[in-house]
Amino acid sequence: MVSALTALETTEAGSLKIVSVPCLNDNFAYLVRDDVSGNVAVIDAPEAEPIEAALHALGWTLTHIFITHHHNDHIDGVERLRELGDITVIGSGADANRLPILTHAITPGDTWSWGGRQVRVIDTPGHTVGHIVYHLPEPGVLFSGDTMFAMGCGRLFEGTAQQMWSSLCTLSSLPDDTIVFFGHEYTASNADFALTVDPQNAALHARVKDVIATLNSGGRTTPTTIGLERQTNPFLRAAAPEVAALVGLPDADAEIVFAEIRRRKDAG
Repeated sequence: MVSALTALETTEAGSLKIVSVPCLNDNFAYLVRDDVSGNVAVIDAPEAEPIEAALHALGWTLTHIFITHHHNDHIDGVERLRELGDITVIGSGADANRLPILTHAITPGDTWSWGGRQVRVIDTPGHTVGHIVYHLPEPGVLFSGDTMFAMGCGRLFEGTAQQMWSSLCTLSSLPDDTIVFFGHEYTASNADFALTVDPQNAALHARVKDVIATLNSGGRTTPTTIGLERQTNPFLRAAAPEVAALVGLPDADAEIVFAEIRRRKDAG
């Protein structure tokens, strides 16, 4: 639980201030304040108490809740947070039957305005069939939920490997400097696994050293960037010939290589 302002880690991107809020065992919620409009959103709400504590420490008033998908560890805090005021709850209309009651149901593929700021809603089935992510082209920020993690991706609870590979390709096509805020602190285990798949990747070895240093000092590994993930995330590198060869599928299509990498991670 966040207990003091000094415990909050803040990233500034243009007029946005983005605060990572640890929740449950390894979840992240993100509080986002637009200094121009004064809007304050939370991206996913695993539990209410630490989010409320962070809002109090920051002196921010919540106005919006953005939901990426229906799993309980991303929505359990929504109803209590609604009690804080006139809160707009945003999620996929296509998955509304599995989400808390929405005040604004959005369609994957839409572009939505939040305080005058453009928010792209990207359809990313794979982890669940109704998973969406939120991309703010200006200033270049992505909230990837459980689709993409640092050096990892979500388990395929509902979707197929083909769907998840397509979703990751869509995210990988964003500009390299896009800042990515992900849903779980899985980075240490993801790093260990990545080294088994891509052991000759110098960029990966350098990143793992940075991750170890960050975690040993009590820091968090969020956010990452699209460019860094393209270099070091084995799931995004399924089309790289060296990765395909290392998993014993040198002539296979990338989605087949991806499926094998995902199978190995699940079995680990």
